[in-house]
Amino acid sequence: MVNFVGAGPGAVDLITVRGMELLKRADVIIYTGSLVNPELLGYAGGDTEIYDSSVMTLQEVLDVMIRSVKEGKEVVRLHTGEPSIYGAVREQMDALDEEGISYGSCPGVSACFGAAASLNLEYTLPGVSQTLIITRLEGRTKVPEKESMSSLAAHGASMAVYLSAGMTEKLSEELQSGGYPPDTPAALVYKATWKDEKTVTGTVGDLAEMARRAGISKTAVVLVGDAVSHSEYERSRLYDPSFATGFRSPEKE
Repeated sequence: MVNFVGAGPGAVDLITVRGMELLKRADVIIYTGSLVNPELLGYAGGDTEIYDSSVMTLQEVLDVMIRSVKEGKEVVRLHTGEPSIYGAVREQMDALDEEGISYGSCPGVSACFGAAASLNLEYTLPGVSQTLIITRLEGRTKVPEKESMSSLAAHGASMAVYLSAGMTEKLSEELQSGGYPPDTPAALVYKATWKDEKTVTGTVGDLAEMARRAGISKTAVVLVGDAVSHSEYERSRLYDPSFATGFRSPEKE
């Protein structure tokens, strides 16, 4: 069997317990060497076969998976963050379906949540934003026209932008053309939760300069929206003493 496992955002202890146990039991691990913290391989057994997919093609990855499973081995495909977000897992699963090979998925903590933890922020602040948009700027891989950065920016919601740290000038322009004022709070989080993590805060209008000063051009998530500064928001009604829930009666005045 093949298990697709989310490695988490970077810190070795931010993989799930289930993911850690799958690594311990694996006979073969194929990990995304360009993005996954290699310290996670410390959970593997001494005889585990380890492959770095950053130097492999899709077919080479599949060949290892298929051969290993046919040999009766347990395989872990270790992806960065949460595999369902920019993980390119569906194409691997479809190929395994064609071979009649079973597989499962183990979720992981995505970079935008590691970044939020690093900045101690909440994306969904009452009165500010109740929506988090996870997206990317169009580059070599196209983005559907209805999901252009400017059209998504029109919502004014909290936004986590992946795979775009090397295009901050273009990103800034599209965010502003979509409706974010240039003074909208923004942050760049490089390698969230890693030992060499770097965070920079500023505004949408200053994104390119922020990236330039910090020397950030890849492996970073860009956070956008008023929730980043958390300067003005309404308190949650859930904990208001006058608010009734299924577990608490409202306090009488």
